[in-house]
Amino acid sequence: MIELDDLILRRFDREADLSELHQVIEESREHLRPWMSWVDEHSLERTAAFLERREEAWAAGRDFTCAIVLNGAMVGACQLFRREGGPVDVLEIGYWLHPAATGRGVATRAARALVGQAFRFPGVDHVEISHDPANLASGAVAARLGFTEHGRRRTETGGEDLVWRLTRRQADPGGREDERTG
Repeated sequence: MIELDDLILRRFDREADLSELHQVIEESREHLRPWMSWVDEHSLERTAAFLERREEAWAAGRDFTCAIVLNGAMVGACQLFRREGGPVDVLEIGYWLHPAATGRGVATRAARALVGQAFRFPGVDHVEISHDPANLASGAVAARLGFTEHGRRRTETGGEDLVWRLTRRQADPGGREDERTG
């Protein structure tokens, strides 16, 4: 669990969070639809399956998905993961929010916390954020955190994502992380 004053990032609880997560997604469908195709197949059963897969992935150490809780209410999700078949020195951050939580720095704060966690993993040299180029809000989060545009990547659906990258050195230019772990 990561506590940031009024904002908490915590591991999902498959049983306790099912109803609330389903409701947050339901209320966010129109907001998320342009960026996340999975919302078109949203159902209580799919939400339950998602939570089960997240639990398994967390236990396997390959994907860490958290509920974003603001002032006691779930307002979205974020994750730190290694892309399937991707380089071992890169972790990626993903996030989405309920529309009522946007424009308040929530995604930026959550992503900043995940960057800090990412560089605690041994051998991780880069953190990436990728998103549809038209999703300007996601790009603004990456830019605020010091990520730089790295390139573009084909998506599974044949589209293209903009990829932002932050290196360990960019995140810790004074080398303080190396001194603490070194």
